[in-house]
Amino acid sequence: MAALNVKSEEFESIALKDGIVFVDFWAEWCGPCKMFGPIFEAASEKHPEFTFAKVDTEAEQQLAAAAGITSIPTLMAFRDGILVFREAGALPAPAFDQLIAAIQDIDMDDVRKQIAEEESKKIAE
Repeated sequence: MAALNVKSEEFESIALKDGIVFVDFWAEWCGPCKMFGPIFEAASEKHPEFTFAKVDTEAEQQLAAAAGITSIPTLMAFRDGILVFREAGALPAPAFDQLIAAIQDIDMDDVRKQIAEEESKKIAE
């Protein structure tokens, strides 16, 4: 399945859905984005069980600002609606494959427990 081009109004529903979602924030004029684009697209074809979304930061400036994008490409990964990875910079294909495997291996029960503990600390303060 090819990567989806995502607009502001659909970003939240895609990012917060169940499963694994990778989001590539990019721009046409960005050299590293052009290098990473084919890698991202190839991964979307290799892993149809996951959602791969692309956000053009030029066309979706408000979304990019709301997401705190200050450098592109920026890659985000969500799992079951929780942001589990965010990093700027183009990844080579082997590193992206390793990231995909790492996201699959995350213990989401542990992540939810950590989030609950952090929220409890904030309430207690």
